[in-house]
Amino acid sequence: MAKNNFSNEFTYKKFIEGEKEAEFDRLFDEAVQKAKQGFGNKYHMYIGGKEVDAGSVLTERSPIDGAVIGYFQKGTREHARMAIAAAKEEFTRWKDIDYRERARIFRKFADVLAANKFDVAAILSLENGKSRYESIGEVDEGIDFSRYYAGELEANKGYARRTSLEESRQKVSAGFQGAPSNAEKVSIVMKPYGVFGVIAPFNFPISISIGMSAGAMITGNTVVFKPSSSDNMTMLTGLKIYQLLKEAGLPDGVFNYITGPGSEVGDELVVNTGVSGIVFTGSRSTGLNMLTKTYGAGNQKAFIVEMGGKNPAIVSKNANLDDAVSGVLSAAFGFAGQKCSALSRVYVHESVKEEFISKLIEKTRALKIGDPISKDVYIGPLISESAYNRYVESIDKIKESGRLLYGGNTVSTGLKGLYVEPAIAELRHEHELVHKELFVPILIVIGYKNFADAISMANDVDYGLTAGLYSKNRKEIKEFSAGIEAGVVYINRAVSATTGAIVGLHTFVGWKGSGLTGKGTGSKFYLQQFMREQSISITQG
Repeated sequence: MAKNNFSNEFTYKKFIEGEKEAEFDRLFDEAVQKAKQGFGNKYHMYIGGKEVDAGSVLTERSPIDGAVIGYFQKGTREHARMAIAAAKEEFTRWKDIDYRERARIFRKFADVLAANKFDVAAILSLENGKSRYESIGEVDEGIDFSRYYAGELEANKGYARRTSLEESRQKVSAGFQGAPSNAEKVSIVMKPYGVFGVIAPFNFPISISIGMSAGAMITGNTVVFKPSSSDNMTMLTGLKIYQLLKEAGLPDGVFNYITGPGSEVGDELVVNTGVSGIVFTGSRSTGLNMLTKTYGAGNQKAFIVEMGGKNPAIVSKNANLDDAVSGVLSAAFGFAGQKCSALSRVYVHESVKEEFISKLIEKTRALKIGDPISKDVYIGPLISESAYNRYVESIDKIKESGRLLYGGNTVSTGLKGLYVEPAIAELRHEHELVHKELFVPILIVIGYKNFADAISMANDVDYGLTAGLYSKNRKEIKEFSAGIEAGVVYINRAVSATTGAIVGLHTFVGWKGSGLTGKGTGSKFYLQQFMREQSISITQG
């Protein structure tokens, strides 16, 4: 098998290692101003390469200050059916394109995205409130996914192989399993399913959207893509993906861009029998509902889903507390906790708990909250009013049942966005907030005495996405590695306890209620989920 000669983009790292941080900031700031000049425009959907409009529009506003980003089409079930039909028609051609040509197109797309990375990152920050560092890192990840999957497709020669059976000198009058036979030549191939509905999340609308879409298309499927179009709107980044794919030479109809509410557009993708598969990142309840609707109606689809997390970290008495505090802080409060991999509960040994909490509060207090476009801001706004209400309700429950150690208040920034303090609290492990995914910057601290009990509590949720450990004790590291129920595990990682998987280095996969297939993104096995195997045997005679 050929090697996947892949290397990561690592934009910010390269700038600072080259002592060019000022240039990085200049390029980002210029891109922000350029993006703002386009605010308020009206945008189309694209079905089969053609502009399509609906009868009404959706108004997308920036969570930073409420500014109108643009007006997008409010697509309906009928538009979804049109997109499915266009994707089905193009599938008959796209599936037969040589795998090397598909890989070439996605390498070209990665190059085009890299050439536009600051423009795309600026739109991303304005659209969902990420800092410049989070946004450029996400764009890099989209570039990495495209190149990595192209490399995997090439290294595996399109996932085709041959086997054979030699002719037997003996013959039998009637066949049976294992009977002597004539020579057989067998081709084993992986073939695409057809049309995939790609339902994207608001929090990683570039990297996850590209990863899911590229996985489907590079393997020969066609796509109907729906960006987040409800109260967590990220439709402009989705449109940018469409435009850059077209620039890279992707044929019309392979990627169809349609905006509209999940209750119509998303639901049609799930129930329509013309859709062969769904790839989705979002809440567990939504993911399970899609599965129930499909299989409950007696239909079958390929489902590739990532359904959130309730991610733990353990801080041992043998930990380097400074590393632990740094990793916990960034994992819990980066992007205001609005990541499926965000750390939401930390189990700390009783002997170091108070020192850990003191250090954590001190570092948390120093985090700047406000406009994420500003260079020195770490925590931007919550994405929507529903997220803000969830934060307020959770703080109220903490005050009723536990101990609020820090934060819990709204923050006045002079902007119209919804800004809140990161919160640190103590609750009993049995409390509902310890088990329920919140998607807001709230961290629960729980003490433990016995390391085995800490692992047991860490596993005692429906999810199994990411987990972290801080310990210098080899026995504890071995016990944690063997016993933790999570697909992505980090040990003594000061940069982040539970977030920040790197394409080509880590795979990103959910166990238990966090996933379905047990195979993750950036994995040797990811692309195979978008294809089905076929064995074709020809007897020589």
